[in-house]
Amino acid sequence: MERTKKKLAIALGAAALSLTAAAGIGQAWADDNGASQIPTSGDKLAGAPDSATLPWGTFTLDPKIAAKVKNHEPINYVFSYQASGIPLFSQQYMQGFKRGCEMGKAIYPMECAAIAPVQTDPNQQVSQIEAKLAAGAIDCISIEPVTSDSTTAIVNKLMARGIPVFTVGVTSRGHEFTNFTQTPLKEGATAAEIVLKWMDSTGNHLKVFAVSGGDPAQFWAQGRMKGFREAIEKAIPDAKFVVTEANAINTSYDPGKTFDTYKAFLSAHPEVEFIENVDIGAEYADKAIVGLGRQGKAFTIGWNVSKGQLDAIENGIQAALLDQRWPDQAAFGGPACAQFLANGVVLPNTQTLRPVLKADVAQARTELDKILSSGN
Repeated sequence: MERTKKKLAIALGAAALSLTAAAGIGQAWADDNGASQIPTSGDKLAGAPDSATLPWGTFTLDPKIAAKVKNHEPINYVFSYQASGIPLFSQQYMQGFKRGCEMGKAIYPMECAAIAPVQTDPNQQVSQIEAKLAAGAIDCISIEPVTSDSTTAIVNKLMARGIPVFTVGVTSRGHEFTNFTQTPLKEGATAAEIVLKWMDSTGNHLKVFAVSGGDPAQFWAQGRMKGFREAIEKAIPDAKFVVTEANAINTSYDPGKTFDTYKAFLSAHPEVEFIENVDIGAEYADKAIVGLGRQGKAFTIGWNVSKGQLDAIENGIQAALLDQRWPDQAAFGGPACAQFLANGVVLPNTQTLRPVLKADVAQARTELDKILSSGN
């Protein structure tokens, strides 16, 4: 889960626009459609959970936690995520956390707690984790970082103290056992594959492209744009990218500014036929296309589900959405902690994107409505 889409979610909610902070609507609950990507098996590490040899060194389980496990006493599982007050995102993550707690308890006894700032604040997030640590209230933890580096120090500190750590939602550079999230370059390549198939099926043989995002300098944004560009160029040798990941359209996080940016860009570059948006701003590119009368001449693809984007898919403006499966990310820590402490097994990262195409719009609307109508 990335900072850009959440900031835009806040702005959208404040503006009382159609809710566009949707991301990962694949399952409000992981087992609603049997599509959960949380693995049920993984690698058994020699000596685990008491100890494990890892690329960075040796992990040794805290003796107090080891004693609990030996006596089959409940462990304290903590889930730290970016924010509790963001429309739709927070609902999905809380639902996923609850489901993950249930999954974990089916493997090993645990007491579950979720902590998060109200709005995204990496310093406060780390402070909350430190407070739990000081109180001796963490036996295993799953963390959704704000950025790839924002929780690296605390992750490494926890692991060095013998507390198992798993991270989710954002690519990370810490010493955690598993980083359960999407892989940006693969996401971009997946988006390109979908667009290429869509072009063949619709007869839209496009040659001029652009890439964009609310914070295009971020690691995940760069990967999504680069993977997309490289795959398109490989399939279409004479394709032209008016802008690439090196100078992508920076839409900001504000809905009005995002729309104005796309409108200005398309007015200045009437030759552009396709725009990739790598967070949740695609519907504003769709609106700019309509506002400029360029339906049928320019198209988009975007990440994260929203009503506006679903409308655009139905209307033939947007090729697809890419669902990041946020509920699975939030649920992962429960079974991951339980499997490690009970069986010495490390669950792997098995996440892939779920495309939402025109044929999937009705189901996506139903799932989105379910999330919107549910409580935290």
